[in-house]
Amino acid sequence: MSPARRPVRRLARRLATALFKRFPSLTERWLARNPIDREDDVPWTPLARPVASCRVALVTTAGVHTAEQRPFDMEDSDGDPGWRPLPGDTPDDAWRITHESYDTGPARRDLDVVFPLRRLRELAAAGRIGGLVEVHAGLMGHVDGRHVAVLRDETAPEVARHLADQRADLVLLAPA
Repeated sequence: MSPARRPVRRLARRLATALFKRFPSLTERWLARNPIDREDDVPWTPLARPVASCRVALVTTAGVHTAEQRPFDMEDSDGDPGWRPLPGDTPDDAWRITHESYDTGPARRDLDVVFPLRRLRELAAAGRIGGLVEVHAGLMGHVDGRHVAVLRDETAPEVARHLADQRADLVLLAPA
């Protein structure tokens, strides 16, 4: 895409986000015209032990990353199919959000809206969950076009391997 068209695409994304937020029925109409591909055979793995003894991993598609990490690519109209490791010991003031396809205001005021790490820490401290993995995963939810295959065939398996290496017993997905 030419550099001259990038600001127009960004403005269009922001306008679409504002319209979808203001008029929720637009989401239903858009989804009716753009059905989401669904696998016929969704894999299901029953939980092997009580939640109170499980290590929990958090995966967010809200564009969350740390201040030291490369922000998600907002210049590419098809999004950013990559992921960022999110260390659980990151200080609260070191989190960042790079995403233009949803209103990030509430998440910037309270990160737990899209990345409920503090709430999960409370559950772990109360013994409601067995604990947390050390490093969670952050993705950007707006991925389209040519990047869908990258997300499905490369990024998702890489994140799954990472979560297995972290010995996650269950994963909480926090979309934006």
